[in-house]
Amino acid sequence: MTSLLRLFLVSLLVWYLFCLLVPTGSGRIVRVVSFPPGSGIKKLATELQKGGIIRSAWHFILVSRLRGQAHRLKAGDYRFNDSMTTADILRKVENGDVDFQRFTLPEGYSIYQAAELLEQQHILAREVFLRACGDPRLLTRLKIRSASAEGYLYPATYNLSQGETAEQLVAQMVANFEKNYTVIASGPAGGAVLRHDLVTLASMIEKEAVSPAEKPLIASVFYNRLRVGMPLQSDPTAVYGVRAFSGTVTKADIERPSPYNTYLNPGLPPGPIGNPGADALRAALHPARSPYLYFVARQDGTHQFSQTLEEHNRAVQKYLKH
Repeated sequence: MTSLLRLFLVSLLVWYLFCLLVPTGSGRIVRVVSFPPGSGIKKLATELQKGGIIRSAWHFILVSRLRGQAHRLKAGDYRFNDSMTTADILRKVENGDVDFQRFTLPEGYSIYQAAELLEQQHILAREVFLRACGDPRLLTRLKIRSASAEGYLYPATYNLSQGETAEQLVAQMVANFEKNYTVIASGPAGGAVLRHDLVTLASMIEKEAVSPAEKPLIASVFYNRLRVGMPLQSDPTAVYGVRAFSGTVTKADIERPSPYNTYLNPGLPPGPIGNPGADALRAALHPARSPYLYFVARQDGTHQFSQTLEEHNRAVQKYLKH
């Protein structure tokens, strides 16, 4: 082995050990890095180098593979600082030592669907979350005059700190609802309607509508029915608390006794059937002006609106019987 080659190998070893054991800084630089499932080690290494946490993405990948850690790294959102060595970083991600987890509540999801999602993502147990949603002391503190937090959990993405409790998550979601509702309801409303009734109506609109543009029209149908004393006959209310609404209901669903079933009970249900987003809340506050009393879903998810029962029956024949 020539002295030049020996010098090169020694230099390479020194560089390898230096990058492995000596951090890039003193901890003043802090970065939050997302490592999604299936994204691969290269993405993580590149983000760490761009953020000034490591010196070399190539070195980071090499170390992870030499140590057999590359395929044992766990997805999540991590907080790193520049005083951490490569070994520290790899150990943290291999152990899944996340600083927080992201949880997204989709628009219209009920507390039951949210609970299932939280359990599937190994964030919170289903029953623990549902118990927090119905905790009378928590609801009193959050000023929710209802049997549960249903309707007041604002659909959004939340960063959950390690060890965050179900009560803390519910409180965070309700606080987000209050902040957004204050903005949405800041203009003149379409009428003097209690907020709880507005949220209940918005939850029904959210479940019925696929197209955001139709939400004010669907709201108008519900308001028109309430005005003339017609039952709302909203399909999603018939299955609330039983199963997630998938777009259709059966005769057994419609005939099932429940205080939420608007086929059997007049007026609005006693509370929301899901957690509405901004568009549905705006629609409940500012419904369109229309003569419609009926709507039926077309095959593409949009709706055919009708003014008379005769028109509605023809629409049902056209879109549901074929």
